[in-house]
Amino acid sequence: MKYALAGLIGLTVLTGCGPANEEAKPTEKATADIKDSAFNPNYKNYLKTLASDEFEGRAPASEGGEKAVSFIENHFREWGLKPYDEENNSYRQPLPLVKLMPYKVSSLSFSGEAAPEPMQYRTEMMAWTPRVVEEVSLDNSDVVFVGYGIVAPEYDWNDYEGLDVEGKTVVMFVNDPGYATGDPELFNGNAMTYYGRWTYKYEEAARQGAKAAFVIHETGPAGYGWGVVAGGSPVKFDLKRDNKNMDRAAVEGWITEESANALFASVGKNVEQMKEQAISGKFKPQPLGIQASMTINNKYEYLNTNNVIGYIEGTKYPEEHVIYMAHHDHLGMDPVREDDPIYNGAQDNASGTAALMAMAEEFSKEPRPERSIVFAAVGAEESGLLGSAWYANNPLLPLGKAVGGINMDVMNVYGPMKDMVVVGYGNSNMDDYLKPYVETQDRYISPEPTPEKGFFYRSDHFNLAKKGVPMLYAKGGNDHFTKGREWGEEQRAIFNRDAYHKPADEFDENWDLRGVQQDMSLFYSVGKELANSREWPKWAPGNEFEAARKATEDMRK
Repeated sequence: MKYALAGLIGLTVLTGCGPANEEAKPTEKATADIKDSAFNPNYKNYLKTLASDEFEGRAPASEGGEKAVSFIENHFREWGLKPYDEENNSYRQPLPLVKLMPYKVSSLSFSGEAAPEPMQYRTEMMAWTPRVVEEVSLDNSDVVFVGYGIVAPEYDWNDYEGLDVEGKTVVMFVNDPGYATGDPELFNGNAMTYYGRWTYKYEEAARQGAKAAFVIHETGPAGYGWGVVAGGSPVKFDLKRDNKNMDRAAVEGWITEESANALFASVGKNVEQMKEQAISGKFKPQPLGIQASMTINNKYEYLNTNNVIGYIEGTKYPEEHVIYMAHHDHLGMDPVREDDPIYNGAQDNASGTAALMAMAEEFSKEPRPERSIVFAAVGAEESGLLGSAWYANNPLLPLGKAVGGINMDVMNVYGPMKDMVVVGYGNSNMDDYLKPYVETQDRYISPEPTPEKGFFYRSDHFNLAKKGVPMLYAKGGNDHFTKGREWGEEQRAIFNRDAYHKPADEFDENWDLRGVQQDMSLFYSVGKELANSREWPKWAPGNEFEAARKATEDMRK
């Protein structure tokens, strides 16, 4: 998973109702007597193997990553799943990548009557180019403040209205106006929408023709500190595209809040005053009367990895399908580390990939459902959700006929939990299909307690959601059946502090895998119900992905 899940604590019991299916595989009561092999006794071996040192952290296009791909593919074949590439009897969907390595980044300098001092790389700003070229430059590019950088017709919001930013440098706030105001009637209130994600802001700036786009970093609205932005490796991965990303802005980046204050001083304002303008509902883009210049020198190379895709073909409606998804990659190895160079990625996300395999194995033993079921083990998630993005643009079956999907990313290895946390709760009625099975286990559903951090947009299901597919992203929470909530919260905190994206994320024989067995049973039941029904889950009215779903409505008649 791309970001730590420290926010998945502190839960609330909700009520509601949803459809049930008497034919679905019965879920097991979540008691202290549940076995760690209750759903699939082979789960532990799949997890242990994927997280082993032999797989060397499963980095994309590495020897260890290739071992993981082969391991999944061989089991898909053993279970009789139909392959992604039937002509060549291959479960591999080639995933072409490009590795971008900036090796020289200048300061961000300014000219103009009230120009601030140059901003230094990493300490005051972070910048890169998504373009697959050796060098990009800004040369006295006019700087314009564009509020939140959002164009959202469903919210009647357009920060670029009446402005031509062709060739200019745009500066904007992170998150969205709903978070800034706390107004539940504005966007989605405190819960971040897609428009609040920095990835969206760069995409929109490029659509508007901007030469460069900088997001103002604030720890609260961003959900993480400046160290996360500027402290890691500058190396980035992207999908290989024929246009070499020349339709993207030449420069993307972040600036600190202090740097933003220096910029806004050119018009006699500060961050808080500009934020007031941006959320006023009467915002108009504001040129800052200064020009920006910088140069980025870049190296790049092309790499190849694979998604692994298998499916069970439906007996009546083979193009209609349910999708199970998990990412098989992690961070690989760091040869500089002498103590432990392998980032095993046991929880993140060997646990989810093993669950995908366990799910496929169980379904392969059952009579084929009426609709197809697709099992997608995607790659390069840690590099920017790239495998799922590639699949979303090159799907096995038409996504307009995807019934819905379930994403499994960082499973619960701490034992049976009373709570099932739904990330993005209320986005679609996929929650309603889950609820009756959760109750069968004497459990309850809770929304994520920190929706403002936008976790729904940080895992692979997001790329299918953008195409309109209703997606469920849920996991066992912290309210342990016998040890209580405080103990569960402590385990999550220890993982986030000591193991998340570190070599310490290793398989532990002492893990209590009963919680994973609980959750896999739920995911199985929801998928089986949808695969044997004529139901079509829907996005909540006004959700940012509803329009994409409606655009393919004719495919579902």
